[in-house]
Amino acid sequence: MKEDSAQNDMEKKDDRKPDAENPYRLSDLKLTRVEKRAAGIPAVKAAFSDLIEEKTLLRGARALFKMNQVGGFDCPSCAWPDPDDDRSAIGEYCENGAKALAEEATTKRVTAEFFQKNPVYELAKLNDYKIGKMGRLTEPVYLPKDGTHYQPISWDDAFKKIAEHLNALASPDEAAFYTSGRTSNEASFVYQLFAKEYGTNNMPDCSNMCHETSGTALLPVIGIGKGTVKLHDFYDTDVIVIIGQNPGTNAPRMMSALEKGKEKGAKIIAINPLPEAGLMGFSNPQQISGIVGKGIKLADLYLPVRINGDMALLKALELLLLDFERKSPGEVFDQKFIADKTVGYDAFIKQFDEYKLDDLAEASGVSKAALYDAAQMLAFKKRIIVCWGMGLTQQPNGVDMIREIVNLLLLKGSIGKPGAGVCPVRGHSNVQGNRTMLINEKPTNEQLDRLQQVFGFNPPRRHGYGVVRAIKAMQEEKLKVLFCMGGNFLSATPDTGYTAEAVRKLQLTVSVSTKLNRGHLVHGKESIILPTRSRSDIDWVNGEQQFVSTENSMGVVESSRGMLQPVSDDLMNETQIVCRMAMATLGDRSVVKWKRYHDSYDAVRDDIEKCIPGFEDYNIRVRQKGGFYLPNAAREGNFVTRQFGDRAPFTLTAVPDNFLKHDEYMMATVRTHDQFNTTIYGLDDRYRGIKNERRVIFMNQKDIERGGFMPGDKVDLFNYDDGIERIAPLFVIVSYQIPEKNTVTYFPETNVLVSINNVARESNMPASKYVKIEIKKHTPDIFKRIDEIHYHRVL
Repeated sequence: MKEDSAQNDMEKKDDRKPDAENPYRLSDLKLTRVEKRAAGIPAVKAAFSDLIEEKTLLRGARALFKMNQVGGFDCPSCAWPDPDDDRSAIGEYCENGAKALAEEATTKRVTAEFFQKNPVYELAKLNDYKIGKMGRLTEPVYLPKDGTHYQPISWDDAFKKIAEHLNALASPDEAAFYTSGRTSNEASFVYQLFAKEYGTNNMPDCSNMCHETSGTALLPVIGIGKGTVKLHDFYDTDVIVIIGQNPGTNAPRMMSALEKGKEKGAKIIAINPLPEAGLMGFSNPQQISGIVGKGIKLADLYLPVRINGDMALLKALELLLLDFERKSPGEVFDQKFIADKTVGYDAFIKQFDEYKLDDLAEASGVSKAALYDAAQMLAFKKRIIVCWGMGLTQQPNGVDMIREIVNLLLLKGSIGKPGAGVCPVRGHSNVQGNRTMLINEKPTNEQLDRLQQVFGFNPPRRHGYGVVRAIKAMQEEKLKVLFCMGGNFLSATPDTGYTAEAVRKLQLTVSVSTKLNRGHLVHGKESIILPTRSRSDIDWVNGEQQFVSTENSMGVVESSRGMLQPVSDDLMNETQIVCRMAMATLGDRSVVKWKRYHDSYDAVRDDIEKCIPGFEDYNIRVRQKGGFYLPNAAREGNFVTRQFGDRAPFTLTAVPDNFLKHDEYMMATVRTHDQFNTTIYGLDDRYRGIKNERRVIFMNQKDIERGGFMPGDKVDLFNYDDGIERIAPLFVIVSYQIPEKNTVTYFPETNVLVSINNVARESNMPASKYVKIEIKKHTPDIFKRIDEIHYHRVL
């Protein structure tokens, strides 16, 4: 492996390199065909082209055939489950999973020499794509106060410095411990255990930005904050509703499950502002029909809902179903289920006296005829699965909308039975496992009591900071140290200028990472980067190969065993990093046997079993083929809720008034098909017809004309929440099939427009799918204006 490969990449000519006057220079945008189907041979080509780009074709291809296989390693990308018993011998990976593996298996390396040659300030001028393509980190590095370059530091000295900062704080609550969804069950458990023994519940995590809304919505009404379906439920069901979720890009292997359901007669209703390729059709590259044919049509009915028109749409469907029920009593609603399993039905039904279909159709943006077609598809079916993603969770009323989905399923008796239930499609692999392992700023007293009983220390009882509250605490200088277990905190969070300023006020930032990212370049007064092993790396401890475990979206816990030789001998696994930090920080005052965990993941799992229900015989069952399912009472039709005992309540919700001024538009941020979360694999968005550019804004053609614009115009985007002007400069208008007054852009480029106070009610998640903006023609002096209003150039 060439140690200077990252430096060589830095020295290549880069047409996108920023300059003083225009740090956002555009590439040559090319518009291509908007795809009507996802995957197929183009996906296979794209996957292997990334392996070639990362100079790891043979090494990476060998690993691909072990990814998501029994005895192999879990994909580091999305959390979609593996089949229980019918895994493909050809491969259980998708295009984006292959791209994620390519970045782990890359032979490009970021060494101390690289940091010696490149000051942090210059690296920060690069775009996120370029930063992420530098390669794997190979050794610990440290940026001293007022320093310009990261410099090598030994592991011992790194832990000593972290311990000095943590032990010097006036209170443990001046530190926060962030978690990325990639973190394994074992590392997550010891991480939260350290934070609690240290004395704080400040544990913001990536769930605070993706599916916190789902858990907040579901727990009080069905008794669990997770989905209730298994993968095979998709194979034998009547109707699958996909709302605010894009399978083709966000969870491509989901399309195989949808294909199997369609083959057995299931109907699919797709509800989304954009007609995404992965909702419309699927060309399975493992079947002849997907290679030489047209593949399979997925959505039987597409409803082009307005941004945040989902609540009105759901109410309209319920109103129509109520009309069907009155005409055919007992044939549409499951009255026995309602009587035996629910509470609040009469009050729920009474609200529809106040609703009119015309008003709901107008608010949703969907025609009455299309709503009627959808209601007909649901009316006389009892096996219904509803899937959703961040199109719902990142809305101000996301909690209410998910509870409205539960209302609909309760009416139908379509929860707690085979082929029916709720399916929040989680994003990052093991984000659900993190929460199961008690990565939570709001642990319950029962959870804390169990930890106290097992370990003998009294964990803190006061709730800590989630992501949004943590950022505000940084701004107010209530937080002094931020430790990040994976992730790219700055690029993932909202209100980029505000957040960057907050991070720079910290005394110390620590990042456990596999690759360079922007979070390393916008940092506290001191900064440490600790390089760790990836999922696909072999992990040896004391001469014994270890494995970790993860939990997927459907509650299956399974082992993950890496098989690639690490790019450096100076990497440390996440569990050992936590144990070394704990021993350095807590010393003799700790009652936890950290050295025992440091030397054996089996020891960690033994104590997880003692602390968390559902993990009985953990070390035995996780070694079984396919792992094991965690308990899920709601899946069995048992709704154990705190307020209503063994009944699921109907929830009364409201239809929002989404008023926009004449010059305002509603913006939702999405990912391209060439990225996963904040990791940018390339500059294309193949399914939406975008090539070689990310700074685009999708608009309805009528809005383009009414605004005095033309497709291809360069514009600047503005948000004025909280009386503050936020600016995202230099975007290109693309005409697209999208509801009027709605726009779509990519994150993290437009995170700068998402106010820190624009959050989902109850869950406090950033409402990045509900951002009011103004669009103005681009002016060259916009960059000076940004500087004048004190924005940091976080590019």
